[in-house]
Amino acid sequence: MLYRENGQFKTSYRADSQIFTIRQDKIAIAGLLLLAFVLTHWLASDYFFSAILIPFLILSLAALGLNVLVGYCGQISLGTGAFMAVGAYAAYNFQVRVEHMPLIGSILLGGLCATAVGVLFGIPSLRIKGLYLAVATLAAQFFCDWAFLRIKWFTNNSSSGNVSVSELSVWGHAIDTPAQKYLFCLSFVVLFALLTKNLVRGAIGREWMAMRDMDVAAAVIGIRPVYAKLTAFAVSSFIVGVAGALWGFVHLGSWEPAAFSIDRSFQLLFMIIIGGLGSVMGSFFGAAFIIFLPIVLNQLPAAMGLQIGTETASHLELMVFGALIIFFLIKEPHGLARLWSTAKEKLRLWPFPH
Repeated sequence: MLYRENGQFKTSYRADSQIFTIRQDKIAIAGLLLLAFVLTHWLASDYFFSAILIPFLILSLAALGLNVLVGYCGQISLGTGAFMAVGAYAAYNFQVRVEHMPLIGSILLGGLCATAVGVLFGIPSLRIKGLYLAVATLAAQFFCDWAFLRIKWFTNNSSSGNVSVSELSVWGHAIDTPAQKYLFCLSFVVLFALLTKNLVRGAIGREWMAMRDMDVAAAVIGIRPVYAKLTAFAVSSFIVGVAGALWGFVHLGSWEPAAFSIDRSFQLLFMIIIGGLGSVMGSFFGAAFIIFLPIVLNQLPAAMGLQIGTETASHLELMVFGALIIFFLIKEPHGLARLWSTAKEKLRLWPFPH
């Protein structure tokens, strides 16, 4: 009976259209942010920061960008890894070629370069959709893999194709410990999650969802398909490009084109399917599921007294992923986010039957 809005009256449209309309949700989010920004610094180890929390945050950001395109606008994309690579390599080139370039500036400019590439490969969405659009975005993946592997300018003439960054700093403050890198990524994730939530609640978000539900009817009522689809590609590619730059600069430090292969694109697609299409929260649920499930699968056999090889464990992970994707597509197409919303609705009615 604690999760109710009794006595919380709304007297204006602005109050009724808030992101969190119930006071308990605001308290829960404030507590979560307090835990993430302050308490985690004292509770987590360096390994937990480097191996779990930082990958979780960056993949959540990339899944958020992909969810804008696939979940909200209904445009299938299999080239997310390519847009991450564009963001990473563009940020790297800004960092090494422009003297005294700030780290945040390099990352944001990398996102803008990914925006340009995303809009370029999003132009076919004006004529094709569905499986054909997926193939068009898949072409972006193959093209970027080839470009970053063969054109030496992108890698600053590196003979091996491997690039690396070091001595990260923001406004003169070094970012070298795992906790500092975690807070740096967390700031980006919180900011972009808030911006995305406000975008999808506004007029442009309604246009995206209208195109997703029925593009012909959306065009009839005055929504411009060119504007709606290309803005979705632009916003999605920008967020994914920033996530790619963070993945290369903060998480990897040194990378090659294989770090942004087609496997990464499929992994992000699995995240939003399992987490929930058309949901900001679903992007975080999906990333948490993808990050924590392999850890559980690796520890579970040992906890049950079973001895299995590493190869068997990796195959078991892929089998579980495939089975869960089929399960969610059949039983709950809206993913874990829908289950979370259902649980909250039931909690609001508990202990009464209706």
